[in-house]
Amino acid sequence: MNLEKILAISGKPGLYALKVQTRSGFVAESLLDGKKITVNLKNNVSLLSEISIYTYEGEKPLAEIMQKIADKENKNAAISHKEENAVLLAYFKEILPDYDEERVYPSDVKKILNWYNMLQAKGLVTDEVPAASIAEEVVAVAEETPVAEVKASAKKAKAKKE
Repeated sequence: MNLEKILAISGKPGLYALKVQTRSGFVAESLLDGKKITVNLKNNVSLLSEISIYTYEGEKPLAEIMQKIADKENKNAAISHKEENAVLLAYFKEILPDYDEERVYPSDVKKILNWYNMLQAKGLVTDEVPAASIAEEVVAVAEETPVAEVKASAKKAKAKKE
């Protein structure tokens, strides 16, 4: 799941997709209603890819937790963020058994589940292709392609430039 361009803006409901950077901030599109807004640099903005959750061993990136929820729910919607706190915490304990119960509050769990359900409703919950497998594919293609063929392609490209 790619959370690189998904934003949470304090004081604004829902999540936003980063569209364009401007001189004084950026333009973001709401995932709830599709409206575009301009956000200046005074707003408190968080990239979902930069958010982590406290565990007893350290911190886990939000993307990993969202992927665990997606795996548990087979890419379907999770439980509602409006459930009682005890139900939410029990569900989250299934997802991330070693989360730090003293530093992760029920409001945090509500936010995570609400964000996951928003992303799922928009079709943004997908399998993330790990960078290692992309590198393996590139190496495999390079090994299959004869060196003479690569050199010939490079010569043709150079000739076209001239």
